[in-house]
Amino acid sequence: MFKTISSKYIVLLLVFFSVYQVNSQSRFELKGKAKKQTISFKLLSNLIVFPIEVNGKELNFILDSGVGTTILFNLNTNDSISLNNLKKRKIQGLGSEDAVDAILSSSNTFKLKNLRGNNQALYVVYDDSFDLSSKLGITVHGIIGYELLKDFVVKISYGAKKITFFDREFYDDDVCNKCEVFDLQFYGNKPYLNAGVQLESYKTETPVKLLIDSGGSDAMWLFEGSHPDLVSPKKFFIDFLGEGLSGTIYGKRTFIESLNLGRFKLKRPSVSYPDSLAIIQARKFETRNGSLGASILKRFVVTFDYGNKRLILKKGKDYNEPFRYNMSGIELVHNGKILVKERDNKMATFGFSNASASEDRNTVVLNYNYKYTFKNTYKIFKLREESPAHRAGLMKDDIIIKINGKYTFDMPLEEITERFYQREGTKVSVLVERLGQNYEYSFKLENILK
Repeated sequence: MFKTISSKYIVLLLVFFSVYQVNSQSRFELKGKAKKQTISFKLLSNLIVFPIEVNGKELNFILDSGVGTTILFNLNTNDSISLNNLKKRKIQGLGSEDAVDAILSSSNTFKLKNLRGNNQALYVVYDDSFDLSSKLGITVHGIIGYELLKDFVVKISYGAKKITFFDREFYDDDVCNKCEVFDLQFYGNKPYLNAGVQLESYKTETPVKLLIDSGGSDAMWLFEGSHPDLVSPKKFFIDFLGEGLSGTIYGKRTFIESLNLGRFKLKRPSVSYPDSLAIIQARKFETRNGSLGASILKRFVVTFDYGNKRLILKKGKDYNEPFRYNMSGIELVHNGKILVKERDNKMATFGFSNASASEDRNTVVLNYNYKYTFKNTYKIFKLREESPAHRAGLMKDDIIIKINGKYTFDMPLEEITERFYQREGTKVSVLVERLGQNYEYSFKLENILK
């Protein structure tokens, strides 16, 4: 039997899956008399990451509203986990290459503090190239969406990095005066809303239907040709958008005048037009025009109410932040760990020696001990041709040792990549290792879409 699952990377990795209908009564519930459960999460490249126990094993998941079915990947010998009722499947993702092998497992148990999910189904993908962890800088084992969102009213505060799951019976249904409520349409267990975009070449608003995709770190995707107004933009550049289960995805990156979400008007959002051959699976919902990603959602306090088929948005602290894109041309990934020799100040010893007879003072002698510690390294995974970094002489697979004079060993991946999203004209200097030799380069960020 052949099933389809859609997936995508944007900037780092953005993934969504089409639904596979499992004939079960899967459900998440709050244990005991609890009326709500609040959890903290990590926000990495706009993606929400938190741990969930699967059959007693704690694994890191991305919360992705664009996922119809839960998926596990990147499991190794240290991630031993018992899975039930296994069946082989083929799944087709974004990209133009072949489907990949997967395992469908049912009747699993999920636990997230006071939330418990019984009879849960999931896919397991053993494709080594499908690796979120190297793109995010921490180990990520899976993606979950519909199965966790459907049974609660779920409020996400990106600013506070907290999610609250409310029992529907005890949720205060009064909508704040400053909030905007959107009707949701579901297709393949994934939520869609109607919005409007003002394109560069049109003064009027173009209506669009967008997948709400919290698992996509970019702002928006628009599908060229899905509406008469959605034609190739006049000003763009071809960029690496990511890697799906079925291959690498490229597309046109640009800006539009505005995205209109009810009373909210977001000016100059960044937009990508993915190559049509790579999104055949995504285009199966014929009235769909694109995706609304996490770079939009993070500007709001977002409430999913699947039971009432609605989405509630309220302005968050990042609402007015300008939209930027990676102007360096560098896409970094985690490159494993190396041993780094460090001076251990805590183990330093002190002593005094007499000065010469002609000097009336003592000399302080410090004896340092050293320690060796495993540290993260990062390498260039993709490099856009004719980008500032490419013209400066950087190359694919260069290992970034320093950036702007700071060693990258102690920097999370997120902190490094932030350097590539600064204002135009910002200088970036890097020290890289290439084939055992060190090289220094510098370049300035350049906005080619202005």
